[in-house]
Amino acid sequence: MHERPDGISDADLAAVLAQHWALAGASLEYLPVGFGGFHWLATDGAGEQWFVTLTDLTGMYGADLVQSMETAADLAAAGLEFVVTAVRSAAGPVVIRFGPSLGVTVRRYLSCRPGQWDDVLSAADRLAVIEMLARLHAASVPAAAPVRSLPLGRRDMLAAALAQLGSPWKSGPFAEPARALLAERQPHLLAALSRFDELARGLASSGGPVVLTHGEPHPGNLLHAASGVLLIDWDTVGIAWPERDLWSLLGADGQEATAYTQLTGRAVNPEAVELYRLRWPLDDLCMFLEEIRAPHQRDADTETSFAGLTESLDALRHIG
Repeated sequence: MHERPDGISDADLAAVLAQHWALAGASLEYLPVGFGGFHWLATDGAGEQWFVTLTDLTGMYGADLVQSMETAADLAAAGLEFVVTAVRSAAGPVVIRFGPSLGVTVRRYLSCRPGQWDDVLSAADRLAVIEMLARLHAASVPAAAPVRSLPLGRRDMLAAALAQLGSPWKSGPFAEPARALLAERQPHLLAALSRFDELARGLASSGGPVVLTHGEPHPGNLLHAASGVLLIDWDTVGIAWPERDLWSLLGADGQEATAYTQLTGRAVNPEAVELYRLRWPLDDLCMFLEEIRAPHQRDADTETSFAGLTESLDALRHIG
């Protein structure tokens, strides 16, 4: 997030780090990066650096954060070396509660080349990620792993928004522009939702066994280290069909799909690929729309949300 959280001082957060991770005397620098959580770079008294994240455990990004982070920590402990996850606190839990609704996680700061969302992966990098995912999909599922169901999580909110397109939205400066844009693109959105529902019915009845998935293995969640490619941001980990991870990595020549099948013995389901390719902009649309329909002000974060809303509707116009 670009804007710092209200009412949270660096001193308060440093006290949590000292108490639960023994990072005494840590200095903190706020990092205006990412979306959905607040991030700091912490430097402890020995000069070691840590990546600290503060997440609202009651919000859309943190409702199952404890399950996700425990799952990722278990995967790393089981020997999946590409899993970059939060470190456990001195008492054991990966997520430490901070105040009534916030959670703190701490990761070692790695000196690697970070990927960017819009990076174009080389053929070698795509195959490296496919190999990682094949290992993940074959891994034993930790008890804490959440289930990532097919239905859209905010479908009721989206239906309510569509039902209220005829009246002004007054939640903030981006509300009316969002309403106008949604009204203009409504036919494409409804077509996309209809196709999504059709694909979901088919997958639910014949999709095959589910596996443990990362959820967002896109270029922005990759770290390029001397030892190979690493995978970060495990807050979306969960049980689902493997195509949840594969859809964005498959090239038109079928090389990645063939490699995945050779590694796992499982053919890639093209309808599941289509479903998850469609679900991505639908999920993003619902996420951004929920924020804009809530009371808000104009700032860097809400500007990002409105831009994301527009991009999601643009994507659905081509799909739906």
